[in-house]
Amino acid sequence: MIKLKRRSSIDQHKWWKQVRDHQYLRGILFFAIGILLYLLLLGNVIPEKLDVQLSQIAEQDIRSPITAEHKTATEERRSAAVDDVSPVYELKREYAQNQVRKVHDIFDLVNQVRIDEAEEEELGDNTETDRDEEEVLNRQIDFVKDVLTPRTSNDISDETLKTFLQASESQIQIARETTSNAVHEIMSERISIRDLLQAKEEVRSQIAISTVSNDLLEAMKEVAEFAIIPNYIYDANATEQLRQESAESVEPVLIREGQLLVKEGEMINHDIYEQLRIVGLLDDSFNVFPYVGLALLIGLIISMLSYYVNEAQTSVQKNNSHLLMFTLIFIVTIVIMKITSMLEGLEIQGIGFVVPVSIGAMLITLLIHTRLALFTGIMFAVIGSIMFNNETVGTFHFSYGFYILFSSFAGAYFLSKSTRLSRILRAGLFVSFVNMVAVIALLFMKTVQSGWLEIGMHIGFAFLSGFVAAVLTIGLLPFFEEGFGILSTSKLIELSSPNQPLLRKILVEAPGTYHHSVVVGNLAEAACESIGENGLLARVGSYYHDLGKTKRPHFFIENQMRMENPHDKISPQLSRTIIIAHPYDGADLLREYKMPKEIIDIAEQHHGTTLLKYFYHKANKDSEQPIPESQFRYPGPKAQTKVSAIVGIADSVEAAVRTIQKPTPDKIEALVRKIIQDKLEDGQFDESDLTLKELDRVAVSICETLKGTFHQRIEYPEDAKGKGDKKDERNS
Repeated sequence: MIKLKRRSSIDQHKWWKQVRDHQYLRGILFFAIGILLYLLLLGNVIPEKLDVQLSQIAEQDIRSPITAEHKTATEERRSAAVDDVSPVYELKREYAQNQVRKVHDIFDLVNQVRIDEAEEEELGDNTETDRDEEEVLNRQIDFVKDVLTPRTSNDISDETLKTFLQASESQIQIARETTSNAVHEIMSERISIRDLLQAKEEVRSQIAISTVSNDLLEAMKEVAEFAIIPNYIYDANATEQLRQESAESVEPVLIREGQLLVKEGEMINHDIYEQLRIVGLLDDSFNVFPYVGLALLIGLIISMLSYYVNEAQTSVQKNNSHLLMFTLIFIVTIVIMKITSMLEGLEIQGIGFVVPVSIGAMLITLLIHTRLALFTGIMFAVIGSIMFNNETVGTFHFSYGFYILFSSFAGAYFLSKSTRLSRILRAGLFVSFVNMVAVIALLFMKTVQSGWLEIGMHIGFAFLSGFVAAVLTIGLLPFFEEGFGILSTSKLIELSSPNQPLLRKILVEAPGTYHHSVVVGNLAEAACESIGENGLLARVGSYYHDLGKTKRPHFFIENQMRMENPHDKISPQLSRTIIIAHPYDGADLLREYKMPKEIIDIAEQHHGTTLLKYFYHKANKDSEQPIPESQFRYPGPKAQTKVSAIVGIADSVEAAVRTIQKPTPDKIEALVRKIIQDKLEDGQFDESDLTLKELDRVAVSICETLKGTFHQRIEYPEDAKGKGDKKDERNS
């Protein structure tokens, strides 16, 4: 019968392990949270429906349940405002300078061609003097047109260029100055597209001078006329911006929450019917947007939650059991929030603030990690701002979101530094205080000040929220700890009792190891607490870390009382095998007794992959061929957590400090820092996330603890008188 029960228990354990490690479990859990959230929040985004028809007489006053925009009326107002905006034109004053520069460029190019041609004639041979003058002129014109832009080449005729090339230098100078001045003067005025022809006529009349030939005068007019362009331009961007500003300045036509849409006995005309449709009160109108919007919002919440859970450095990242526990805490919290939100139907002032939402943050802090609790608090705030919007369907209630956020943060922060059960009640009081401050801030920020009775009721419910959250946390904590195998403070205290079978086994079979473990526990606990880690876990883990030595206790020096060292009679290889086996023998024994995983990991990892230096050097001394270090190293794994690494440091320090002759504070500190430095250089902390700053704090803490332990053995200055007393004190 007993065998059948045991087999059934084993089968159930295997079944649970298969479910827990299923590859789709994480997705299923997040999907379940999403579905539950959707069902709980759906009533907060879907307004009540009315069975009314067009031209029907209203049987009661109908008011808008929400504030909504009457988009048709708003668009009509905006269209009218846009139509009233005149086009915007801009005077481009820089165009005048640009066009004058174009005129100068034409004359400069002509002058350069004339100069180049003159130089060629001076340097040419006799055959070049006989060139056809017309051919040269055409070549110059072609060159000028090639250099000019295509538009300029098309607008300036060959006759004009020919006239400029044949004119004298003085005439060209007069033409240049006259043309550029006329262009600048005309272009300084506003010239729109419709005024362009008139401006070109004006510039032609400006160039009417008698000091140049008629051909040159016509060429000048052509260039000047070409240079005149519109400079008063329609500014599409400015016009559009002005129209947009005009449209945006139009206040939207809003149907206000609580606004009377139709009085009792009044006929429902088309305008009223449209307003009822806009606010979602028509029974025959199905608005899919609230459903889709809620689904999208919950999708965002679940996506962010799953991303943070999978990326944050917490146990939930890889442990599906802890993820399931987180899911249950999350669900319990939002169900409590939903039940509390329904109490607002009692129409009691401020009763919604009694919501004990900080229970979720406190449980997650105690059982998982503060970072996850803080992030989840933000999600609770978003969810709560929708869940408590009973009066304003489909919107966010900022006041409750603000209140829930600070309440969750208060619970997480206060418990982050200690996980003792006695602190939970104090955390509840701290949450109550923060809740009251938040409520007072919200009430005082209102435009219309509340009465003292209303303020008192709000504060009372806020205080009750923290107290209820603390009571619920204390009540639910044991169920989560036991159900998910969480190593809680109470469990650790239980494991530290000397009456534990495994601790009694160490005490009876390896008393030296027991004393060594107690000292290691003292060192490790203080060191862990100095860097914010779980000191109690370090102490209890230290008690069990050398459990494997009970298998062969006399092969370890602390248990060799008044007896020969058995290692002197066996080979270094056999000694290595015995010594290296003890962490794994201990871990196997701990597993057999179903001890928590954290304790097993400390026992298995506290030596990491360190080298058995004594036996390694002894083996090399006895061997003709060099022996690789790997044969005398622990197989690992290296410490995976800061606590395991610190226990390993404390274990090495405690064993080494007992070898110091006449220990002094300086000798102790030098030894501690050397051990830490050796482990650091050997890569033993590579997988534990310990920083150099934390290692320094660990060293300081261990030195302080050891100074207290060895204070009676520290050398003191002696005088002739009382010399014997001092000697007795050192040997005590």
